[in-house]
Amino acid sequence: MDTTIRLRLSRSVSTNNHMKELTVLKTQVLIVGAGITGAGLARDLAMRGVGSIIVEKQDVNAGASGGNHGLLHSGARYIASDPATARECHAENQLLKRMAPHCIEATGGLFVAVAGDDENHIAGFADACRRCEIPATPLDPKEAREMEPALSDRLIAVYAVDDATIDPFKLCLDNIAFAQQHGGRLLHHSRVVGFEMDAGRIRQTHVRDELTGNMICIEAEVVVNAAGAWAGVVAGLAGAPIQMRYSKGSLLVTQHRISQRVINRLRPAASGDILAPGGTVSILGTTSERVDSPDAIYPEIHEVDAIIDEGAAMIPELAITRYIRAFCGVRPLLGGSERTSGAQDDRAISRGFALIDHARSPDPRANFITITGGKLTTYRLMAEKTADLVCSKIGVQAACRTHIEPLPNTVDARWTQPGLAPDMWLRKRLFDDVLLCECEMVPQSVVEEIVGTIKKQGGRPGLKAIGLRSRVGKGPCQGTFCSLRLAAHLYNRSYLVNHQGVTELRDFLRERWRGQQPLLWDTSLAQAELLEAMHCGLFGLEMEEK
Repeated sequence: MDTTIRLRLSRSVSTNNHMKELTVLKTQVLIVGAGITGAGLARDLAMRGVGSIIVEKQDVNAGASGGNHGLLHSGARYIASDPATARECHAENQLLKRMAPHCIEATGGLFVAVAGDDENHIAGFADACRRCEIPATPLDPKEAREMEPALSDRLIAVYAVDDATIDPFKLCLDNIAFAQQHGGRLLHHSRVVGFEMDAGRIRQTHVRDELTGNMICIEAEVVVNAAGAWAGVVAGLAGAPIQMRYSKGSLLVTQHRISQRVINRLRPAASGDILAPGGTVSILGTTSERVDSPDAIYPEIHEVDAIIDEGAAMIPELAITRYIRAFCGVRPLLGGSERTSGAQDDRAISRGFALIDHARSPDPRANFITITGGKLTTYRLMAEKTADLVCSKIGVQAACRTHIEPLPNTVDARWTQPGLAPDMWLRKRLFDDVLLCECEMVPQSVVEEIVGTIKKQGGRPGLKAIGLRSRVGKGPCQGTFCSLRLAAHLYNRSYLVNHQGVTELRDFLRERWRGQQPLLWDTSLAQAELLEAMHCGLFGLEMEEK
């Protein structure tokens, strides 16, 4: 395997009148984006003996890979609008249940129709599933309500499908951990700012460390653009523009788990028609709203209202339950892939993926590839097809093995699992191991293990990085108390110094607040006032840093 070669240059570059260190790295494949596609590609390449570096401008799963239901699709949602994607989803659903069972809860799923839903769509559902070779078993509505008591008493049709849920963070971290164990490398907070071309090839990729401002130049035989919703931006920097559409999807998190199975509305795709279990909570969504940029998105009140109103038609409890958070992601949709030209509803755009070899574009880039679109469910297939193309360019004959060799369950990713930290804490009776997050019962020892993982990945310990790799801040208080305890612990261990903790607190709480703001009414509004009194009145976090 061609491991990365690090060269320190005895020169520097001037940035904003400050001298910044310049580092040059060499690798076989540079992957831009540490979402699930980039992570899956790094593992696939590592299994073929190909070295890689992943660069990510934020942290793992910062885009759509971390802003979704966590639904492992049976494919039944796409049988009418996108049969090809439906078949891909079902095949990968079955494969991932065998290859990555530790990341999956095999919940099963129901498609339910309520009085007033489109009877033609309902009548054609079973035949459409059969044509796509997707199992769909009809159930009596009474039987379905015995299985899921929260369902409406106005059900008129129910089908059982093999949906499941998957932990996207554990999935991504396990793939990255495997790649790192085999010589791969991950660079967090490293933004691609330009490419240096030579005779139609990318000779160097210029990357800026967002934390230090230092510049990195990476020389790779092949550059893969796996930047998700930012794929168009990266391709533009390489002089190989692609048309992208950005479809925002917002989702809501309930305080408790409402159903044991995934519940889908049996109708053409619309807002608020999927309820997916997520460990101890449920996730309700989603919307589809066109946005101009993937950089400035947030859940909006009208989306929250629409999601709850529509969801309550199939599960009445959703109208009165407490929601602890709203979040959103942007679907990376390749422009021009509508089945009919001029389609205004982004749900009409195929959910299939696009693999672009820019060597064949009007302005060729011989060693530049873009992989975009697709679903979380089809990430492994996307990585396989991309790795096939990469290997054909660098003369590697090794075949894909991700469909026959299980994904290892690594220690690096274990703390994203709901209930694992409290089980460990209670079972081992580690009562001297101080809890930093009481809602999710995350103790100091778990945080220390996560810090070790972050350092191993080349990152810097901080509140957001720890929260991404654990359950910290995901409980009912949404970081109100644990953020302060965690910051204090990181200061005590000298992981944070000077004003770093205040900055970390602001960033962490700003993210949590963005998810709470559109949900504020009744009791939750009073709780938000308590949060404001603590964080602003007591700690002065509303004050700008000098």
